[in-house]
Amino acid sequence: EYSCEYGSLKFYALCGVGGVLSCGLTHTGVVPLDLVKCRMQVDPQKYKSIFNGFSVTINEDGVRGLAKGWAPTFIGYSMQGLCKFGFYEVFKILYGNMLGEENAYLWRTSLYLAASASAEFFADIALAPMEAAKVRIQTQPGYANTLRQALPKMFAEEGIWAFYKGVAPLWMR
Repeated sequence: EYSCEYGSLKFYALCGVGGVLSCGLTHTGVVPLDLVKCRMQVDPQKYKSIFNGFSVTINEDGVRGLAKGWAPTFIGYSMQGLCKFGFYEVFKILYGNMLGEENAYLWRTSLYLAASASAEFFADIALAPMEAAKVRIQTQPGYANTLRQALPKMFAEEGIWAFYKGVAPLWMR
């Protein structure tokens, strides 16, 4: 009847795969828009609007320039989705068991909120390193063109902190 037992490792794995597909693929699909948005935030004089931002990017980097940052976006948001969707179910069951069946039902909205917030806490830790690399690739001309260039450079310049200094804003978001 069912593909797996509720709360089993297979169940959590399937939830995680659903998160990878829904977050990783969708965020990667909108990389061009995200690239222009980030550049507008960093240099509003140069990137005056969305359409102008697309035009400037294509004129300077070609159509391929619109894909800058696709790899850290795909990896980072896939990791975030894995944690968000997988851990949400883990925490929902954990907190539900702590409350007991009746209270879990009566307080289900609060339980779902707590499970979601707990999952997002860890999901943002998983996302932060790739988000940091993506932003540098997209907004600092000449810094790095690929993830393979950005990661060692960031680590050499700032150590491990380079990858996590944006985690608090992710949590606030």
